[in-house]
Amino acid sequence: MKLISIVLPCYNEEANIPILYDSICNIINKIDNYNFELLFIDNCSKDKSVEIIEELSKKDKRVKAIVNANNYGTVKSPYYGLLQAYGDAVIMMASDLQDPPEMIEKFISRWEKGAYIVAGVKTSSEESKGMYFLRSLYYKAVKKLSANEQIEHFTGFGLYDKKVIDVLRELNDPYPYLRGIITELGFKVETIAFKQPARLNGKSKNNFFTLYDFAILGIVSQSKLPMRLLTIGGFALSIFSMLLSILFIILKLCFWNEFPIGIIPILCGIFFFASVQLFFIGLLGEYVMLIYTKVANRPLVVENRRINFKEV
Repeated sequence: MKLISIVLPCYNEEANIPILYDSICNIINKIDNYNFELLFIDNCSKDKSVEIIEELSKKDKRVKAIVNANNYGTVKSPYYGLLQAYGDAVIMMASDLQDPPEMIEKFISRWEKGAYIVAGVKTSSEESKGMYFLRSLYYKAVKKLSANEQIEHFTGFGLYDKKVIDVLRELNDPYPYLRGIITELGFKVETIAFKQPARLNGKSKNNFFTLYDFAILGIVSQSKLPMRLLTIGGFALSIFSMLLSILFIILKLCFWNEFPIGIIPILCGIFFFASVQLFFIGLLGEYVMLIYTKVANRPLVVENRRINFKEV
């Protein structure tokens, strides 16, 4: 029978892992025509997540785990987990139960009908409405900026055919933006809508800096347009500055006594152009940092150990 690998990235999810395991087993135990494996990729948890996974692996040989030597972030670790799965299809879902396990059967059904990638798209969420609104704006912005079609509200939760995973292995991308990569590959992608439930236990591991990292990675890895806009904007501002300077000179010459230039316009101009330059330099720096990360070509993660993998 064909093998379905379920990749479960986790970090400090001791309260959710047992519930997640039971929820997944309740579903896959009813599917008779496939074999399943559950591959946890632990990002160096500080709680009892690894101990819980070990206990599960002792009673269920389908449970495997890779324990990272350090916390490598939410970009690298889940992607590395995908590359270590060798099923005929690979399903990735978060371990916080906000990716509903009930979607497994729907993913497999679409895959059986010929889809190489089945993406779970959250059309609504029980998270903060303000946060969901901001995410929506971001996805629309990336979609407008990107040269490739982007899937709004797709976080990586979905099913990937073995052929897709094989191509991802060949890319050897040290800092991958999975959501953008899959739209570039050209494989048939189908989407299934779902409502994202509220987090059951614990707090989200994402903070401002991780969200910012995701957002910037999505923009700089998927589009050249921001740099083109900076070039055009810089040229337009220089023309505007020159015309404004000429206007001030003419007004001063025509109304020498009645038109005191003063220091306020000069200060406003200096602060405005300084802020624009800082923004341009910062965005340019993001592109440079991404290039450096790609060129450095460090490993996605370094493994501390593996649990329940067969000895080779």
